[in-house]
Amino acid sequence: MSGLRELRRTGLGWNSIIWQFGKKIDGLQITGGRPATPRQHTEKQRCPSVRMPRHHPSIFRHSDQAHCETDMTSAAETVQLPERPKGPNPSEGKEAKTKEKPPKNNNKGAAKPPKNSNDDATTDDPDAMFKLGFLADVYAERPLSEKIPKIRTRFPPEPNGFLHIGHSKAIAVNFGFARYHGGECILRFDDTNPEGEEEIYYRGIEDIINWLGFKPVRVTNASDNFERLYELALELIRRDAAYVCHCTKAEMKAQRGEADGERGKARYACVHRSRPIEESLREFKAMREGKYKTGEASLRMKMNLEDPNPQMWDIVAWRILDVDEKPHYRTGGQWKILPTYDFAHPLCDSIEEITHSLCTVEFENSRASYEWLCDKLDVYKPMQREYGRLNITGTVLSKRKIVELVKRGYVRGWEDPRLYTLIALRRRGVPPGAILSFVNNLGVTKANAIVQVTKFEQIVRQYLETTVPRLMVVLEPLKVIIDDLPDGYEEMVEVPFSKDPSFGTHRVPFSKVVYIERSDFREQDAPDYFRLAPGKTVGLLKVPFPITATSFEKDPQTGEVTCVHAKYEKPEDGSSTPLKKAKTYIHWVGESAAHNSPIKAEVRAFNPLFKSDDPNAHPDGFLADINPDSEQIYPNAYIETGFREVSKSAPWPKESGGESSTEISPYSIRFQGMRVAYFAVDQDSTPEKVVLNRIVTLKDTRGKT
Repeated sequence: MSGLRELRRTGLGWNSIIWQFGKKIDGLQITGGRPATPRQHTEKQRCPSVRMPRHHPSIFRHSDQAHCETDMTSAAETVQLPERPKGPNPSEGKEAKTKEKPPKNNNKGAAKPPKNSNDDATTDDPDAMFKLGFLADVYAERPLSEKIPKIRTRFPPEPNGFLHIGHSKAIAVNFGFARYHGGECILRFDDTNPEGEEEIYYRGIEDIINWLGFKPVRVTNASDNFERLYELALELIRRDAAYVCHCTKAEMKAQRGEADGERGKARYACVHRSRPIEESLREFKAMREGKYKTGEASLRMKMNLEDPNPQMWDIVAWRILDVDEKPHYRTGGQWKILPTYDFAHPLCDSIEEITHSLCTVEFENSRASYEWLCDKLDVYKPMQREYGRLNITGTVLSKRKIVELVKRGYVRGWEDPRLYTLIALRRRGVPPGAILSFVNNLGVTKANAIVQVTKFEQIVRQYLETTVPRLMVVLEPLKVIIDDLPDGYEEMVEVPFSKDPSFGTHRVPFSKVVYIERSDFREQDAPDYFRLAPGKTVGLLKVPFPITATSFEKDPQTGEVTCVHAKYEKPEDGSSTPLKKAKTYIHWVGESAAHNSPIKAEVRAFNPLFKSDDPNAHPDGFLADINPDSEQIYPNAYIETGFREVSKSAPWPKESGGESSTEISPYSIRFQGMRVAYFAVDQDSTPEKVVLNRIVTLKDTRGKT
């Protein structure tokens, strides 16, 4: 109760909205549920966190310079909500799908999941990818030892866009690898290219990492080390391993064997490659002082032009940028020259004493230049290893293409739930644990993974099946008047929140007027039709007795059915045996002014944004593949009153990454709409009207009619 009092007292933000929903039930109390606590990592680690004094090697092996580390219901009724499960129940982890067909001859609500198949099997162990396979082999190459007292990894995103589903793998690999081995992971922003870097991306990236349940030991930036990197560049020149070049981009391409758009031609050295060391030192200092404009000079590493690897063909280490046109977000116009990724990344890894530099396979060739640079400077050399990227079908992940989608109005920003940016998936309602479960199930190898979006949705479905409560939601309400019930009739019906008894139950009002799904009624009956029709009897989930349709009314203008009249099949003698038996049961929402039922809602059902699995392959461009029916709005949906209790006891799932129970976010209010889909509350919700996003359907319906 203290949490609810706090919501009343603050009355701010989303909490005030939730209170607006709850205050309409006079005297309602929520008891029995323990307050949520932040996610605790209680998994047994293979190696405990090291507490011994740490060795601090200098960036130069031959120096003794010290290196510092900064570690960074009815009136007056009490509804019991028992402690909820904290994650998917391992014993139920193999339930793969949820049937949408109504159950026969019972009153249990949502249908039973089918038997699991090998294709839908999931891995319940969140540490599986670290125990066997590629990442286990990586650890075996450089395990904990006297020289490696602690495992340290880093996640180095560029702050020029929001992270997408592919980045979730990199986050899980780098943070998870360190955690599993009792180490730590640094979040380092690779801010070596000011173009497109903005504060919103810095904050957004850190926020999404926390939401996934990871906490970096500290947050750093490549720009923190610009001065040190500059000194290392001077040292590289002194060792005759770098030189200042004044060639144009076209001339550099020709030297690397590319001319007139053709590759594979003879490579040759730049004319400046043999310039004296002192001359390159002077010229490099002149670059910093602003003597040259963009493109007039650069510092190149003197590598090996005979090596078959292009990363060894005298790549650029420092270049001149126009800071007047685009100042660096953190350093402004202080630095007129900036290091390239190829120079900054390995040395920042070295400075931060990264033990395992884990990156995707497009950087496999870069391992040669990575190690060459560390060896040339005689500095500590981390171990770089590369794993396959994660891509998903049916969408685009390119920042440029997402920007185009936004500008042309196909989506409403980077967090539009139809996109596969992580902020979009979060807004749609996908739990962080489901995303990590998806990554874990794919495993980690050297091969790039192109995964069907249906696989992602299936794992989300499996994750939600056992971790969120169930409610009744009617998307397209059709009014049903039970004529033989008296006006003002109300009966409180007990409905479970889940098939799992530990979720508890709640009570909803059943009255003379109820609302059913329009698709659950037909004007004409058929032998193979088991829902409501004239003369047909159906059960209302958990209502003691079924109803039989007797007649219906239609709008004379549109011909649409506006109301169904029914009879309540309750025996007059007071027995518990209904006058007629129902062959199926449907969901419903009762009308009750005393309980502010139903709750009005707008439901947004999202379909694929593109028509094909590969929009990039469309001959007229990816925009020509846009699905015009990617969003379907149900503006007049109804939710049952149990929604208020589910909202106040969020987040759902209970243990869901970095989501908090003290500051409830809309997207953390997740539930299954029985016989319909999984839903989450959208940030557009108001006290007057809830907005729901469909997370996933109850089963895969793609390509089916």
